[in-house]
Amino acid sequence: MVRCASYSGGMPELPEVESLAHFLRERAVGRSIMAVDVVGIQALKTFDPPVTSLGGLTVTGVARHGKFLDLDCDGLHLVFHLARAGWLRWRDDMSGAKPVRPGKGPLAARVRFAPDDEGLAPGFELTEAGTQKRLAIYVTKNPDEVPGVAALGPDPLDPAFTVDALKRIVGGNRTQIKGLLRDQKIIAGIGNAYSDEVLHAARMSPFKIAGTLTDAQVADLHEAIVTTLADAVERAHGLAAKDLKAEKKSGLRVHNRTGQPCDVCGDTIREVSFADSSLQYCPTCQTGGKPLADRRMSKLLK
Repeated sequence: MVRCASYSGGMPELPEVESLAHFLRERAVGRSIMAVDVVGIQALKTFDPPVTSLGGLTVTGVARHGKFLDLDCDGLHLVFHLARAGWLRWRDDMSGAKPVRPGKGPLAARVRFAPDDEGLAPGFELTEAGTQKRLAIYVTKNPDEVPGVAALGPDPLDPAFTVDALKRIVGGNRTQIKGLLRDQKIIAGIGNAYSDEVLHAARMSPFKIAGTLTDAQVADLHEAIVTTLADAVERAHGLAAKDLKAEKKSGLRVHNRTGQPCDVCGDTIREVSFADSSLQYCPTCQTGGKPLADRRMSKLLK
């Protein structure tokens, strides 16, 4: 039985990855690994220890670092990042699964566990849609040896992420606040979707320069970050991964809702390009009723 369908709702961000961590804690912890088969060779970013060294080890814990998932296997860590189009599919029994062969399909890796008392051999697959293969897998003795993990900024759901901590982060920073929120080296776990949601909740323009925020605006932004992410985590808690896409979409107020009315004020949600993607916002709630200039042409001329 497949418990998790593939995910195509944009890059998994902190709430979805936290839900997957909870999902794996319930199903994988205490299980012995039979084998880890890497199909998408480009996904494996480490070679020592070899991925074969995970065979026979027991999963003793599951952690999240920003958007990275970390399976502690008797002190050896299987760490992976799902990138923009990756997801996890759990199977209650993989004993009848066909052998994996390298190819151009979505399968990147398969983790198989030893049979349980009922004779079922569960496991999970890491899949990635599309042609831009960015899903990354690491086998390491210390998660901090993974470059992306080592460079992470503070986790916004950590009690240490206070208003004063955010004030120090934005102080003197000349970056637009939308870009700052998405920068994993500054704050871990927020991507394109939840940065839109946070800024809408904070009633703040995505193009506002971070260093110009007043103390009151920093406090409002902090409240929006923590509340938005905590609420999303709570909604996703206990859901099977196949249900996360619908749950995420149903909880979004502005992201991917271009042309629809704002739930708060009724104005029409608008869209502009930003970096390598687009952002959505409400003019009335966030920009004093004024539409933002689209930067597409400026981007092309750079």
